[in-house]
Amino acid sequence: MPSFPVPVLSSSAMQCVNWSRPIRPVTLPENEIDVWRAWLDVEPQERDRLSSYLSADERARASRFVFQHDREHFAVARGRLRELLGTYLHRSPQSLEFRTGQYGKLALADRADLRFNLTHSYGLALYAFAMNRELGIDVEKIRPEFAGEGIAERYFSAAEQNELRELPADLRTSAFFLCWTRKEAYVKAHGGGLQIPLESFDVSLTPGKPETLRSTDSERWNLRSFEPAPEYIASLIGEGAPESLCFWNADIDRH
Repeated sequence: MPSFPVPVLSSSAMQCVNWSRPIRPVTLPENEIDVWRAWLDVEPQERDRLSSYLSADERARASRFVFQHDREHFAVARGRLRELLGTYLHRSPQSLEFRTGQYGKLALADRADLRFNLTHSYGLALYAFAMNRELGIDVEKIRPEFAGEGIAERYFSAAEQNELRELPADLRTSAFFLCWTRKEAYVKAHGGGLQIPLESFDVSLTPGKPETLRSTDSERWNLRSFEPAPEYIASLIGEGAPESLCFWNADIDRH
C-alpha cells in the first residue's frame, strides 16, 4: 500500500510536522489533502467570534456538555471548521449547512465533492480536507495511564495485542496510541461507527516501522501517522494516492 509523502517515524519517536501559514490563496486541488491544526484554548474575543458562526443546533449541542471547557472546545472546534470550509468555498461560515450520516459523520449538505473530517483531544484540533476522497483523522494526547492492557484487550485485535506485548516497555505507550489513532481514523473514514468491528481489521503499531493496514479493502487507503505537537499522536487515512499532503496552521499567534 503506498503512503503519504510526509515524515516517517524514527526508531524512538515520530518526527514533528512543520506547520505553515498559507502563503497563497487557499485552494484544494484534486491531488491534494490539506491538514489544518488549531488550538482550542483561545482568547474570549476569538471564542466569541468563532461561536457566532454556529447554527442553533450546534449551540444546543454545546450547551449539553457538563463542563464549561468542553462547551467552549466544542464551539471553537466547530466554529473553526466552518471558517475553514468557508475559506475553501468562498462563502460565509454561517451560511454552511451540514448533514450527518447514519453513524454521525459530518458532510456538507450541498457539496458532496468537498470531503472533510475533524478530531480534537485535550485542546488540540486537527481538520483534514480533500476533493472526492474519503478521509478519517484522529488525534490523541499521550496519556500513559490510559494505555493499559485492559483497554487494549477490549479494543485491539489479537494480532495488535500480540505486537504490543512483544515491544519493550518503553515503546508500549507510543505504540498503544499509534494503534488507537490508526484504528479510529480507519473507522471514521468509513463513516460506519462501531458497526465496523474493531477486531475485523489490523493496523501495525511498532514505532519506527511503516504504517500498515490489513483489511479487506486495504488497497483503497493510504495511512500515515505523525506528531502534530509534543505529547500528541495523530493518524490520517485517505482514499487513493494524493500527490501532496499540506500541513497548515490555523492559529495566527501559536506554532
